Amino acid sequence: MKLTVKPLKQKDAGRRLAAIDRVAADELGLSGGDYIRIDGDSTGIARVWPGYPEDDDTGVIRIDGQLRQEAGVGIDDRVTVEPADVEPADRITIALPQQFGVRGNIGSIIRDKLSGQPVTQGQTIRFPLGLGLMGGGSQAVPLKIASTEPAGTVVITDSTEVEISEKPAEQITEDAAAAGAETPDVAYEDIGGLDDELEQVREMIELPMRHPELFKRLGIEPPKGVLLHGPPGTGKTLIAKAVANEIDAHFQTLSGPEIMSKYYGESEEQLREVFEEAAENAPAIIFMDELDSIAPKREEAGGDVERRVVAQLLSLMDGLEERGEVVVIGATNRVDAIDPALRRGGRFDREIEVGVPDRDGRKEILQVHTRNMPLSDDVDIDEYAETTHGFVGADLESLAKEAGMNALRRIRPQIDLEEDEIDAEVLESIQVTGTDMKEALKGIEPSALREVFVEVPDVTWDDVGGLEGTKDRLRETIQWPLDYPEVFEAMDMESAKGVLMYGPPGTGKTLLAKAVANESESNFISVKGPELLNKFVGESEKGVREVFSKARENAPTIIFFDEIDAIATERGRNSGDSGVSERVVSQLLTELDGLETLEDVVVIATTNRPDLIDSALLRPGRLDRHVHVPVPDEGGRRRIFEVHTQHKPLADDVDLDTLARRTDGYVGADIEAVCREASMNASREFIQSVSPEEVDDSVGNVRVTMAHFEQALDEVNPSVTAETKERYEEIEQRFQSSEPREEGEGELGRTFQ
Repeated sequence: MKLTVKPLKQKDAGRRLAAIDRVAADELGLSGGDYIRIDGDSTGIARVWPGYPEDDDTGVIRIDGQLRQEAGVGIDDRVTVEPADVEPADRITIALPQQFGVRGNIGSIIRDKLSGQPVTQGQTIRFPLGLGLMGGGSQAVPLKIASTEPAGTVVITDSTEVEISEKPAEQITEDAAAAGAETPDVAYEDIGGLDDELEQVREMIELPMRHPELFKRLGIEPPKGVLLHGPPGTGKTLIAKAVANEIDAHFQTLSGPEIMSKYYGESEEQLREVFEEAAENAPAIIFMDELDSIAPKREEAGGDVERRVVAQLLSLMDGLEERGEVVVIGATNRVDAIDPALRRGGRFDREIEVGVPDRDGRKEILQVHTRNMPLSDDVDIDEYAETTHGFVGADLESLAKEAGMNALRRIRPQIDLEEDEIDAEVLESIQVTGTDMKEALKGIEPSALREVFVEVPDVTWDDVGGLEGTKDRLRETIQWPLDYPEVFEAMDMESAKGVLMYGPPGTGKTLLAKAVANESESNFISVKGPELLNKFVGESEKGVREVFSKARENAPTIIFFDEIDAIATERGRNSGDSGVSERVVSQLLTELDGLETLEDVVVIATTNRPDLIDSALLRPGRLDRHVHVPVPDEGGRRRIFEVHTQHKPLADDVDLDTLARRTDGYVGADIEAVCREASMNASREFIQSVSPEEVDDSVGNVRVTMAHFEQALDEVNPSVTAETKERYEEIEQRFQSSEPREEGEGELGRTFQ
């Protein structure tokens, strides 16, 4: 039967499996575990794996890069599939890499792991044995099948004898021209979370090289160049490597510093040579990594050489001479630094953004990097995919590597580092546990958020005493759109862009913002108002722009502006600051509600001077929710006392109800100060009453009594007067009636006069 080749899912790669469309499998009389022969330009043997539901009745066979190479086929090629009789192997000889030192019975470990796999003489198998113990980034050891008995393709069973060859794998490869093809370095299955981007790159590069007649029929020129751009570590270079491996094309890499020369005209000549060599070996791919270093904007380039190199590159990519079947792939993480003349049709026809992966993408990437790891049962990949916001592929690779290193540290005492060889049993006993993964996660910062990254606070709603109404409004505004997007879609409702929390100092505005960030499982970017201001013209606005662009790249994100009145004051008031605050306000307005929409980005701002904020920021569509964080009432104060005393050793006579009643006008910060002062009083009394030697023995008897609280109340005064409280309540009424302000001196302003 003829079937169409497609790539295998990441988690199943490397196991010699072929996932066949279930309808076709029934027609061929195949079931899971049977062996099939796949005939393309050559032949590969694989084991049948139940097909994926989405492939039913499509005539698809999914095989990984290694099997595609053995069968001599590419993706979307047609192959003949037929059941195969594979004999069980009596004996196989395996060659290990030269630098791989393991003593003991490694043959039985290999047999157990490879049981049921079809193998052929000369074939290289990537075998999961350890955690990058080989040195280098590889987590799988390349083993060479030196010989099999009987000859041909055989299947390893529990009774197969596995012998280790005395010659290392490298020597066997040199001695005999290997009968089987070498394993590709990077196949499509080694790339996670970039299916759409890969599809676009393949469409641009594979189609013209395989089927030029399609383009001739349409009367169009095939695309000549692809520009991959996005944050560092997302997989741009990896895509280029995979495409070069999968398409049987001549592949040349070009890095900026290599072609630069001190002699006049030498750099351009080297560039010409690269293109000439590619044209001679067409079809060919030229890959330019870090394109911004070769082709910066000419008007900004410092030297004459850079300008000439850019001009040479432009004429090579789109000059009078035909370029033939040469495709150029460029990769950069600074797309705006590239000369604009390169970014047009005929040069780089398609620009593909390789962005920060979402949850499903992160899961695929983790599956790729933990594919060959001995994971214990308590490692849940889904859980780590959920919690690694802002992580790019390179960060997730580091996470897997670091977890492996943690597992290695655990068994290091059992390894004698003086010995040349490691005991096979020790090697087999290594496992990566959930604890190893959690420890690894602590040490890795997401690189997409590195400049602005703030550890998501560990404050929960339970740590915020009282303020129930305020919490509910924040949940509705921020958590609901992220948790229930389908409801907002059904109601044709836009989620709120921003929330302004205002109220007297110390009522818990910043604490609420921390709790929201934690509970909504978002990335959290904290911006302290004054730190954006800069003495150079345009720098402050650039700071605001960068914060919002980082937030968009790493959505869902909460941007938290503490003390927003420092940067968003009413325009037209400040004449002494060269207009910088006015420009910052304008930039904020356009970011919040400009032509570019904010997807899954919410702004929270706090202030205790809402009268100073520019009125344009407070209209619907910008900071459209105004939440008053009031002075707590008696019930609220009781709950705040509970939060701050839950871990303190209180005496029986402490009555929180009485304390709550007696602290009228106290805000959360005052109550925290009262509890701290009461504890200090108790500690002082205790330390003065015992000798230093007795402290350890009798510290368990210390109690904070009501008398200590009485003392503390005398020392800590309420920070909010009745007058201030009334002012904020008036402001709340003004916001609710939303009366417009006049010329920067409206009702809100007069309230504070």
